[in-house]
Amino acid sequence: MAARLGTLRIALLLPLAISTLLCAQAPPSPQPSTPPSSTAAPPPSSSVADAPPSASPPPDDRPLPDIPTLMRDVEINQRKSEAIEKDYLYHSVLTRQETDSHGQIKKTTVNEYDTYWVNGVRVGRLIKKDGKDLTADEIAKENERIDKETAKAHVKREQADAQGKETDSHGDEEVTVSRLIELGSFTNARRVQLNGRDTIAIDYLGDPRAKTRNRNEEVIRDLQGTAWIDEQDHVLARVDEQFVNPFKIGGGLIASVQQGTHISMEQTKVNGEVWLRSRVDAQGAARTLLFFSFSGSVHIADSDYRKFKATSTILPGIVPVEDPTGAAEPASR
Repeated sequence: MAARLGTLRIALLLPLAISTLLCAQAPPSPQPSTPPSSTAAPPPSSSVADAPPSASPPPDDRPLPDIPTLMRDVEINQRKSEAIEKDYLYHSVLTRQETDSHGQIKKTTVNEYDTYWVNGVRVGRLIKKDGKDLTADEIAKENERIDKETAKAHVKREQADAQGKETDSHGDEEVTVSRLIELGSFTNARRVQLNGRDTIAIDYLGDPRAKTRNRNEEVIRDLQGTAWIDEQDHVLARVDEQFVNPFKIGGGLIASVQQGTHISMEQTKVNGEVWLRSRVDAQGAARTLLFFSFSGSVHIADSDYRKFKATSTILPGIVPVEDPTGAAEPASR
């Protein structure tokens, strides 16, 4: 394991977004402040200054960093950030809007979660459905689901460790930067302002001829997009991507994601010490087996970041932290 560099969160985002589109249990997102319109809205954009204003600023003569070296720094720093993240809890709201064949919204669901770590596994505990607290039976089922999820993750991680494979907290195999470089190309590096901070934006295009070793690599091979790396902290601040080709599992019989499906994720710096996810947006269409299909958009919004220590599914010692959005935070939930 000495040669392990960790893995880039680009790879982690992909299965997350796919599972979200496929209606799997995924971490959460806040409800929009305005009611949904009659048609699905595109994913919201953030304050990325990637186009020059009418009055062009003086050229930035600072040299750009070496991209492979920068990406490897991101891997290492993500591992450090993940170790700190295990002391945090945050609130997530997942808003799913399903559309019909004409693009009209036919169903909206809003689930709220608390996202945190239990025994080394990141979990999203469902706490509300469409604004209503869970019943006693639903709470019991949620406790059982989390217990099973964490137990399964530990078994998968032990098996992967025995084989020397790189995995996430759930034991799912990840993709290193060296493999990302083999699976596609990084081009057009430039310095861009994102939310008031300097970032290095890099475009990525998967190589459809690249040989893959696992499902995550198959996903990455079918993507194109842009990653924004915070220049000061060398962490992934934002990623936008879309499927260049339809993605299919089992020839499309098990699952499939439609060509053009778009995914976007951002992270924010919390308490001056750790970068945590602030939002995920996905828009497109997906299907799993013969029983479920989805077309529409998913928005996951994260907020209310707090420090805590968890010894089990109980959450003692919740402590408020600096809110990057400037809103006040409660000492406990």
